[in-house]
Amino acid sequence: MGLIFIRTAIIYAALLFILRLMGKRQIGEMQPFELVITLLIAELACIPMADTSIPLLYGIVSIVTIYLLHQIVCLFDLYCAPLKYIVSGKPSLVINKDGIDEEQLRKNSLDVSDLMESLRTAGYFSLSAVDYALYEANGSFSALPKANFEEEQTSLPILIADKGKYNKKNIEFTGMPRSFFDEMLQNNGIADVGKVLALTLDGTGKVYLQEKGKKRRIFRVPLPEEKTW
Repeated sequence: MGLIFIRTAIIYAALLFILRLMGKRQIGEMQPFELVITLLIAELACIPMADTSIPLLYGIVSIVTIYLLHQIVCLFDLYCAPLKYIVSGKPSLVINKDGIDEEQLRKNSLDVSDLMESLRTAGYFSLSAVDYALYEANGSFSALPKANFEEEQTSLPILIADKGKYNKKNIEFTGMPRSFFDEMLQNNGIADVGKVLALTLDGTGKVYLQEKGKKRRIFRVPLPEEKTW
């Protein structure tokens, strides 16, 4: 019985550690330790029920162990701020006044397309429509829009380049040749797309451009009339 207690505690700690490494996308709405509790209790309850050779008491001891560990973690979460950040994590500010924070995206196993998907889910279709955006400790997404954010999203922005690479399908959707975007980058002092963190273009010609390690730039380029969307 003592061995079961120890093995359960080790599994709990291992799962919690792995989930923290996986980032917020895998966590969903629950705190990491809450998801661990849910997974372990479900599994531990099924084992003795499915295998009659395992005494039911083993399953009960394991579940009680998980409950006790949960209570201990909750107490530390409430009264010990440093441990709270270790166990539950802390909010990640992924968009600020300077633009996208690449380091925060990397820490949470996300890229620019994931960020844009979260923005659209929250009702903001343009990267320039918000001043700040963050992923909360439980994985949910929050954004502070600009006062006139409706004016920033009159047409759907298309992600042209992400983390130094062109998106060929999106370029084809715009109907523009790749040389159009190469020239755009050169006109803005960027010789190679490999230096680009994010590049979007909407049907009105509005461009969101952010070079790696630098502030975002928002400007407009003329588009052929037949190329708008």
